[in-house]
Amino acid sequence: MTTGQFKPGLDDVVAAQTAMSKVDGENGILIYRGYAINELAETATYEEVAHLLWVGHLPTTAELRSLKDNLASQRELPAAVMTAIQALPTTTDPMDVLRTAVSAYGAAANMQGNPTLDQAIALTARFPTILAAFQRYRNGQAPIAPRRDLGHAANYLYMLTGQEPDVRHVRSLDTYLILLADHGMNASTFTARVIASTEADLCSSITGAIGALKGPLHGGAPALVLKMLQEIGTIENVRPWIVNNLDHGGRIMGIGHRIYKTYDPRAEILREMARRAATPEFFALAQTTEQTALDELHRRKPDQRLWTNVEFYSAGVLYSVGLPGDLFTPTFGVARVGGWTAHVLEQMQKSRLMRPQSDYIGPMGKKFVPIEQRTGE
Repeated sequence: MTTGQFKPGLDDVVAAQTAMSKVDGENGILIYRGYAINELAETATYEEVAHLLWVGHLPTTAELRSLKDNLASQRELPAAVMTAIQALPTTTDPMDVLRTAVSAYGAAANMQGNPTLDQAIALTARFPTILAAFQRYRNGQAPIAPRRDLGHAANYLYMLTGQEPDVRHVRSLDTYLILLADHGMNASTFTARVIASTEADLCSSITGAIGALKGPLHGGAPALVLKMLQEIGTIENVRPWIVNNLDHGGRIMGIGHRIYKTYDPRAEILREMARRAATPEFFALAQTTEQTALDELHRRKPDQRLWTNVEFYSAGVLYSVGLPGDLFTPTFGVARVGGWTAHVLEQMQKSRLMRPQSDYIGPMGKKFVPIEQRTGE
């Protein structure tokens, strides 16, 4: 029995109302609680944006100081979480480490009951510590304790290396975190809100969101962009590689977006960041690849409106600050946990269990046959 119009991928289905962010795919506009993303990226810090998403307004000086102190005081991992990280093989995908450690933290911290802002801050504070601890563990190094005098982005870089981070790298990473903090009803945010609608705890919602982010069609693309650029290797090889790849049904990573039908506004900001932060050779390769891919795709598929998305130049920015490729997607999680937790808090204000219908298209009227009489089908 058909219960409604089936839309693959839930295209154009409105599943929630939110005051968090607006994504205008036709005009290439992204807004966080009324503020254009380019203005926030240019002038704000990640802590300010997190406060904006969680509380609803940009913080005052006193509110920002309080939030920074709170985040800094929550960075340490419980011993049980560190044990869980170190029990994993060093070859484990860092996204699996993040998912496992967040789940372990929820159990160790006994994070039960309705999600709260304090819980959101506690989770957000610990994402960088989890990743930095595993990065050092798999390289045979002892984890580095977080520093309370450093901001969110700076502390992440410090825990990875133990060295005072370059201020240019800090600003690049901080801007990246702002750009990726929220993005409407994307797959991972939708996952978090569905889980929250069951009145599960915050860690359950965020663990599910991490699982959704892992996929290459959502958060896994930046590492694949870097791999693609490394495979291309030289500017002279760009066009032959792209033509051959498309001729054989391949995809160009970092091009095309489910919502944006024009240039992703975040990609524009990241492109200029990569121009300043990456080596001239790397940026030239990336820019040539982008333009060649767009030209070829527009020629082959003029009706699909394919443009550069946020993942393309994320690769250059994250690579320039010293992150290995397999930390790109979990670092996306470091940014998006602010948005995920804000959406969960919003979901709980007027929550109703999300329970969509499905159209059954299987057979009817079959009769049970005892096993000794079955012939297989």
